[in-house]
This record gives sequence, C-alpha cells and structure tokens, in this order.
Amino acid sequence: MISENTKIYLPWIDFLRILACFMVLISHSCDAFVGTFDNSSTFHQGVFWGSIVRACVPLFAMMSGILLFPVKTDLATFYKKRIGRIIIPMIFWSIALPLAFFLYLNFIKSSSSALIDMNNFTMQATVTKIYTAIFNFNYDTTPLWYMYMLIGLYLIIPIIGSWLNQATKKDIQYFLVFWIVTLLVPYIKMIAPTLGYAGNYDQMGIWGVCNWNEFGTFYYFSGFLGYIVLAYYLVKYPFQWSISKTIAIALPLFIVGFLATFFGFLATQKYYPGNYANLEVIWCFCNINVALMTIAIFLVVQKLKIPESKWIKRISSATFGIYLSHFIIVQALTDTFLKIPHLPATLKILSIALLGFILSYLITKLMDSNSITRRFIK
Repeated sequence: MISENTKIYLPWIDFLRILACFMVLISHSCDAFVGTFDNSSTFHQGVFWGSIVRACVPLFAMMSGILLFPVKTDLATFYKKRIGRIIIPMIFWSIALPLAFFLYLNFIKSSSSALIDMNNFTMQATVTKIYTAIFNFNYDTTPLWYMYMLIGLYLIIPIIGSWLNQATKKDIQYFLVFWIVTLLVPYIKMIAPTLGYAGNYDQMGIWGVCNWNEFGTFYYFSGFLGYIVLAYYLVKYPFQWSISKTIAIALPLFIVGFLATFFGFLATQKYYPGNYANLEVIWCFCNINVALMTIAIFLVVQKLKIPESKWIKRISSATFGIYLSHFIIVQALTDTFLKIPHLPATLKILSIALLGFILSYLITKLMDSNSITRRFIK
C-alpha cells in the first residue's frame, strides 16, 4: 500500500490489510456458533475464534491513520476524494445485499434457520431495508456499519490532521491518555451500579450522560479516532525495539487482551443471560481488552520485513471488495457447513472464512474487470 502523503510503498501495510480482512471473515463465520448461547463446546469454540480476531476492525482504522495523515489538502479536496470514493459502493451494496438475501433465503436455501426470521426477508421488508439505508444499516448490510463510521472519521480527519501537523510528541501522548480512559468507560459503567449508582432519570450513563445529553466528559476523545491517532503516533515515533523484544512485549499484551475478551464474554453470558448489550461491551472494538490485542498485532506486523509481492499487492487491493461482498457468501457457507455432522466447530469456522475469502476475492476480481462494476468495489 502506498501512502498518499509520502508516496512510499509499505508492504507491511498491505499484509496488515489482508490479515485484518481475513480476521473480519473469521469473525462473521463465528456468528451462528456463538448465537446458540447454549454453553456447548460449539459455543465455546465460536467465542474463542470470535474473541481472538476481535482486533480486525481497529486494525483497519489504524491503516487510515498511516495512509491519510498528515493531511496536506483543503477540506473540499479531501472530502471529494475520500468520501466520494465510498459513497457509490455504499449505495450499491445497500441495495445489492438486501436483494441478494431475499433471493437466497426465498429461492435458493433449502431449509430455514432458527436464527433467521423469514418475516424480515419478504419483498416488502427488503424494499423497506433499501430505502431506510439512509438512516442506518440492517442485518443484510451488517458490514456497512463500518462505512457509516468511516464517513464520520473522514469528516474529522482533516481537522485532526491540522492539529497533528503542529502537535508535539507530548501533545499526542496527552490525547492518547484521554483516549485510553474512554476505553475503560464501558466497564466503569457496568461496575457503577454495584457501588450504589442508580443513574439519573432512568438513564444509567456516567459523567454527564443523561436522557438529554449523550456527550459525556471524554466523548470527544473516544472511538475509532483514537486508533487512527495511535497509528500515526506509532509510525511517526516508532519504538526502537528489535523484533524479538517487540514480540516479547506484544505477546503478553495480546494474551491479556484475549483472555479478558474470551473469559469476559463467557462470564457475561453466564451472569447476564440474554443481555446482548453487556455482551457487546466485552466484544466492543473500543474497549481496553480489544485495544491491547490490536496494539500487539500492529507492533509485530510493523516490525516484519515483508518483501514486495505482486500477490500481496493484488489481494490487498481487493480487500475493500472482499469486505463489502463477503457477508451473504458467509451466510450461504454457514448454512452449508452447519449441515455437516461430526465436524468440529473450529474446522467449520475456519473453512467458512477461508472459502468465503476466496469466493469474495473472485467476485471482486470479476467486478474489477468491468469499468462500471469496478466503481462498486474500489
């Protein structure tokens, strides 16, 4: 991947992009196995793989921090180039994915799934999903949640970029300290009621959050913005460690983050059965345990001596299309592999992810061969 600011080819970013994309597919390949919530071996295997790849999306965000900072253009030019590039694919897949799910579930799939409510996949429901995409994503377009978020990042990046252009190393460190505090907020919010906090007006938010205000004390330092600033910092001020020292530091970080994510999810499911909000706190991309895993992977990959490879370049350039197209493919593969008896859940998950990646890549390359459809995956 070539940084548009430095024009220097960085092979390790291409490798990181492919790794993050494959991790996304593993994450979605776990859904049916995690969704049983039956405390079986299958459930535990699903939680294991879902937890171990949780850094996938933050890694994608961090790549934006490498490739787009420092911003050297005016706002209008930046918005036209970056946001304009993703609006057309976003519109196309907001239409294509609901239609694909409608056709698949109504005319191709041979049996229904307990996890699928067919009332949500009628033609009327499909049309509603398409025109309400202006408000938000839906089940069929689940991967597009990242696109809505990414537009928000693109809106703020030039503004943050102006600050980064003149910020000192210490300035950025202060920002990252405040961001780290926000990674703890979900857990502080969970713990507060056990210490007697009863909320305000039936709202359990903390530090100023209430029914008439969702913007708490550290709101403006929170979210994926922290990941892109962190990436900028780690590239501009890299740690002068050997690869062995980097692994020696990164591995414990990853293990701690993973164990907190894995066992935290199991404990939350046990003590708060059916409470999906609390489960999402454990798997939230912007919490401390996921951040630890993300930082660990980033530090190690940053140190790798990745040689230039036409295949790495080729696959990396297709990851946007793979990300956009994979969800319906993973759904179909999941339905197929769930019917195979006596195959461990781990093999099913990894097989779904690998085959889904390959098929999504082939679809992306096919679309890339046409000047019209190319606009939907680039």
